[in-house]
Amino acid sequence: MTDSPPDLREGETAVGLPASFDAHLYFIGRIRTPWNDREQCPKNARESDAVCTIEVAPRWAPALKGVESCTHIIVLYWMGRARRDLAVQVPRHYGVGRGTFALRSPARPNPIAMSVARLMGVEGNRLSVIGLDCLDKTPLLDIKPYFASTDSVPEAIVGWHAARNSKA
Repeated sequence: MTDSPPDLREGETAVGLPASFDAHLYFIGRIRTPWNDREQCPKNARESDAVCTIEVAPRWAPALKGVESCTHIIVLYWMGRARRDLAVQVPRHYGVGRGTFALRSPARPNPIAMSVARLMGVEGNRLSVIGLDCLDKTPLLDIKPYFASTDSVPEAIVGWHAARNSKA
């Protein structure tokens, strides 16, 4: 991370980061979106109907064989501008401290984000999708097919979120 981290919000806790990394990743492409700063970017992927382009590096183009048959894909991407040292966060829209692992915030030890995106089309090494929430030129980590029969868990509950919504 090249930028200095923003100030902590009241109730947030940061921790020291390890001195070295445990693993290495390959960025397999870039994601092109209409958003250049965090204020423009949707809070979550379902808030936007913007068509975004996933540009897979040419060497990985053969790995796209068959993806055109998918209606939805899981996109994993690297939120490299996010803080990596927060253990407790206070989201602006909630105002209550929660542990990083209880949130979907990009600020996390490994800023890996995930979205289920609707695949609109494939042209060569470019995929047109709807359903992303990242900045332009975000590094792409992986693409996987979304299986509604396996990946959907309709009875899943996030207790603190359900409690908040029941008070509305």
